[in-house]
Amino acid sequence: MLAAYHISKGLEAGVDEAGRGSYAGPVVAAAVILPKNFRHPFLNDSKQLKPQKREELRVLIEAESIAYAVAMVDHTRIDSINILQATYQAMHEAIGQLKQRPDRLLIDGNRFRPYPGIPHHCMVKGDGKYASIAAASILAKTYRDKFMQELHTEYPLYGWDKNMGYGTAAHREAIAKHGLCIYHRKSFRIVQEGPGLF
Repeated sequence: MLAAYHISKGLEAGVDEAGRGSYAGPVVAAAVILPKNFRHPFLNDSKQLKPQKREELRVLIEAESIAYAVAMVDHTRIDSINILQATYQAMHEAIGQLKQRPDRLLIDGNRFRPYPGIPHHCMVKGDGKYASIAAASILAKTYRDKFMQELHTEYPLYGWDKNMGYGTAAHREAIAKHGLCIYHRKSFRIVQEGPGLF
């Protein structure tokens, strides 16, 4: 069972992202404040869960959280400011949208750009340790997957309904054959030269 809180006093918001390493589409971040008594046996790092279980937990998290928010930074902004800064921006936007201000932030990972006025703790592999970070990882992942499935209907050549924009063998083969489309992250230098964008 994941830990409910890092520090028992006050409210903690778990913060995590999805899509940082993807070749295409946005990076999505979520922030979640859970009640101190929130427990669920299947709550875990979103990458360890099957899609149906993630979706079930998303509904539960949204219903039972004290507050939650999801924010998205698109591929053009990623190319403009780089993926690390875009990830921080998405996290900050999610935190700023919370209807309840937390007393501290639990950030998945080893670095973060401080959010004004709220102390934070970086937690390596925190989505497998703390319930609020796991909840944030589930919201970020489910929201981003849904968005990539919508983009798939516009550009079905790349199989984004299955790979969600990540650099799978099938995705790389499609890029080699068809080139990049407008939703690919050009700053990632996926191909040095190739067919034009479409």
